[in-house]
Amino acid sequence: MYLENINDISDIKKIKKEELPQLAKEVREALIYKLSNTGGHVGSNLGVVELSVALHYVFESPKDKIVWDVSHQCYPHKILTGRKDAYSNPDKFKNVTGFTNPKESEHDLFTIGHSSTSISLALGLAKGRDVFGGKENIIAIIGDGAMSGGEAYEGLNYAGEYGKNLIIILNDNEQSVAENHGGLYKKLTALRQTNGLCEDNLFKGLNLDYLYYEHGNDVIGLVDVLEKAKDIDHPLVIHIHTVKGKGLKYAEEDREEWHSGAPFNIEDGVPKNGYPKYDTTVYDSLINLLETDDKSIVLTAGTPRALGFVGQVRDEWEKIGRFIDVGIAEENAMAISSGIARYGGNAVFGAYAPFLQRTYDQLSHDLCLNNNPATILVLMPGAYGMKSNTHLGLCDIQMFSHVPNLIYLSPAYREEYIRMFDYAVKQKEHPIAIRVPNRFINSGMEEVTDYSILNKSKVVKEGKDVAIIAVGTLIPKALEIIAEVEKKLNIAITLINPIYLTGVDEDLLNKTGENHSLVVTLEDGELDGGYGQRVASFYGPSEVRVINYGISKHFHSDFNADELLAENGISADNIIDVIRNTFLID
Repeated sequence: MYLENINDISDIKKIKKEELPQLAKEVREALIYKLSNTGGHVGSNLGVVELSVALHYVFESPKDKIVWDVSHQCYPHKILTGRKDAYSNPDKFKNVTGFTNPKESEHDLFTIGHSSTSISLALGLAKGRDVFGGKENIIAIIGDGAMSGGEAYEGLNYAGEYGKNLIIILNDNEQSVAENHGGLYKKLTALRQTNGLCEDNLFKGLNLDYLYYEHGNDVIGLVDVLEKAKDIDHPLVIHIHTVKGKGLKYAEEDREEWHSGAPFNIEDGVPKNGYPKYDTTVYDSLINLLETDDKSIVLTAGTPRALGFVGQVRDEWEKIGRFIDVGIAEENAMAISSGIARYGGNAVFGAYAPFLQRTYDQLSHDLCLNNNPATILVLMPGAYGMKSNTHLGLCDIQMFSHVPNLIYLSPAYREEYIRMFDYAVKQKEHPIAIRVPNRFINSGMEEVTDYSILNKSKVVKEGKDVAIIAVGTLIPKALEIIAEVEKKLNIAITLINPIYLTGVDEDLLNKTGENHSLVVTLEDGELDGGYGQRVASFYGPSEVRVINYGISKHFHSDFNADELLAENGISADNIIDVIRNTFLID
């Protein structure tokens, strides 16, 4: 056993080179043990075990600085840098995050969870090294489809005129989250097939030195390659070919399914808690659109599964140009959507809220300034969405609700989403974004709202004195809170669903202000700059007291949504206290 003796990075260098394959085997076993119990990014980590071992055998981290792109493939790196107990001891599983984290270790340079950033970050470190007179190596690892992101090109472009030590390792596993897309990846295929000798070489075209190594899961061979690159005096791209999911047959065969996932049985890959039931509401709405409108096109940026487009269905619609996966390039997808809409087509772009922040300029400038009627599906927004500080959707309201021309709709129930989607894809007046709930609930009522009448809110429940305005996904929770409050305080509370987050229903708010002296707003996103403060601003000159509740401004991570909401005042106990204090109720 070698891994049990790796307590510090220096311990790796005590191992003989010919013994490194056994160390890699033990690292992979530790990875599989934890992933099978906790879930996480499976394929990307299993594919870079040998690279991680070789990097730390050759270089002198943290003096030599290693930057992991996306960093969802950093688990072997963490095992080798003093954190192996978090992968072998269930009591310590939560001691590490799923991404590089400087708070955990000096070997982690940045907290990174989005793609295409490592080359630019490494260039920044290199320029910093230069002005301080340092001599260390700067290494950027990029892969898992991240080369398609615009920042990666920008970094490569500058690296081509940077004349000092910079090592860029392209981990080519022939895969993004789903399959790779774009002409770049055809060129990478040609380089692989010619052992790096293809004359049409993007990297050389950008004035970068280039080296190809086919056997990216051969740790001894990798050590030899990296030793030659160490202390190089100019930028070098090392293009290595690895196997995503290496070591688990089912993960190697179905790389998209095993990019990440829940806890599983090692023997057969079956989820330990059974197969989660997939809600087809979004998928059904998109398929219905494609089948009934032959000028419609659905787009995504590297995450087709988020829309339910998998297997044969995806292939069929891609083949006829009606479904587009641009790869990890959200900016490109947003601008393409605007172009489709400008030509008269019906574009629907769906992506996770944390990734849409990457395309704010294209949203604002390319789409909304031009007022082109594309539809944006904002997936996993708010507290009920993703829960890592690298993948937060807590600022989607701030991002979308303040852009001119954009209409941001927030459904509370499945029926509302279906009608909103139908309205969005048929109207030609505005770009429209829909805040898609992470979990759909049926209202059980027919939805007849005319969404073309902008900024008209819906009164869910009539009361007096106290009104609660709850943003979409919090309507069901607000009803639960109200039931408990009314039972304890013997009052009737009004509940309003604003529907539109890009404006307020002035007529309804004026009417509400006539017989309600307290208005409480609830939202599952960040409080600062959120919808509640829009309501508070409206009531500012009046006598109506407004109290806003939302999530505190912080990079929250690894949280339980209901607990986080309660901590920030969205609970029956807090609302009861607020009402008692406002109306001096004993």
